[in-house]
Amino acid sequence: MKSLADCARERILIIDGAMGTMIQRYNLEEADYRGERFANYPSDLKGNNDLLSLTKPEVISAIHEEYLLSGADIIETNTFSSTTIAQADYDLQELAYELNVASARLAKAAALKFTAQNPDKPRFVAGAIGPMNKTLSLSPDVNDPGFRSVTFDEVVVAYHEQIAGLVEGGVDILLIETIFDTLNCKAAIFAVKQYFRTTGKKELPIMISGTITDASGRTLSGQTLEAFYISVMHARPFSVGLNCALGGEQMRPHLEELSRIASCYVSCYPNAGLPNAFGGYDEEPEYTAHIIEDFARSGFVNIVGGCCGTTPDHIRHMAEHVKTIPTRQLPVVADALV
Repeated sequence: MKSLADCARERILIIDGAMGTMIQRYNLEEADYRGERFANYPSDLKGNNDLLSLTKPEVISAIHEEYLLSGADIIETNTFSSTTIAQADYDLQELAYELNVASARLAKAAALKFTAQNPDKPRFVAGAIGPMNKTLSLSPDVNDPGFRSVTFDEVVVAYHEQIAGLVEGGVDILLIETIFDTLNCKAAIFAVKQYFRTTGKKELPIMISGTITDASGRTLSGQTLEAFYISVMHARPFSVGLNCALGGEQMRPHLEELSRIASCYVSCYPNAGLPNAFGGYDEEPEYTAHIIEDFARSGFVNIVGGCCGTTPDHIRHMAEHVKTIPTRQLPVVADALV
């Protein structure tokens, strides 16, 4: 079977779309999130989408399969918030490891099913490692700029547990995504390297995806895109890219810059445009696909997909629009000043 690297050399790869958007379509209620296991849990659990990997696994599996049917080469695990730090919002921090293992196994089963049906198009699972709900670079207290609600070591420990669960569940890739604080990302990278160093297991490829929050072209913690890339390139990632916050149209200049400086593969999975007044997304699949096609024809991308508001229809259109376009060629980038 072809490896991820083999596939990336041959063509533009397709990553899936939004998990949360698809979960919303099921109109799940509090009882659905609780299931039998958490029926008497003292805290509200609705909104904890990662928990559905335990209480509604059939829903998560169905969503994975919809994206695979739409042409996704890579599907993400339902683990965006599966760290002890993020799960503490629901007082479920003790479930973090179990959530990662369960979510990874669901995605892996779906990927293996589709690979078996068409071995010439292998499917891969990316372990989704979200940015956390606490930041290392910014103070949550405007009156105390030096205050931090979490330490670097605490973030590393939380990410290390998540990574262990994802690997145990069988992921093929580790995806550190939606990064708005590079220091959190560095903690995740450190945790990845620490995990493989201490366990002796074969390292998995790392995908890194940052978030440019507005027209300034900077992350929320203030870095330019080039500074962000330089800050993470020591990880020797399989890919670096952009996702969330912006629609494809707003991402274009930033993606163009990244494609010029990145010596690794470049990924892009934007939102379905900008949110409307009600927080929803109105960009039609065909329109999003035309934007992605422009990125592909311009030589900006190696991996494309969707974030907030995108659906299997968006992914299907993207896959169709880029299937005949050559993947971006890796530039020869000078590694020293000249």
